[in-house]
Amino acid sequence: MDNLLILAQITVAISVAFVWTFRFHNVLAEFELFGLNDLTRNLVGVSKIALATLLIAGIWHPSLVMVSSLLMGCFMIAAQGFHFKIRNTFIKHLPSFILLLLCVFIAFTSMS
Repeated sequence: MDNLLILAQITVAISVAFVWTFRFHNVLAEFELFGLNDLTRNLVGVSKIALATLLIAGIWHPSLVMVSSLLMGCFMIAAQGFHFKIRNTFIKHLPSFILLLLCVFIAFTSMS
């Protein structure tokens, strides 16, 4: 189970880092559609990158995993809410929903 937990942590962290670096043009477009300003977008980005970093650090320091996965999960819930707000298609909901499920798995698995 430990290997699966580590794989989930790495998956969430790399996915978030990839989107906020290599697919930043999509982030710009989405935040504009959501009606959120640049400051909010930048704060969300910095927070998500920090939480992704904590998830990776949590491989060696497990005490970091619970809080970082729960906070990342909160961001994914917010993303779902914004996708519903602008009535995005299911496919647009899918990435943040999968990451939300992984965050829930990480949080519950790290409790034991």
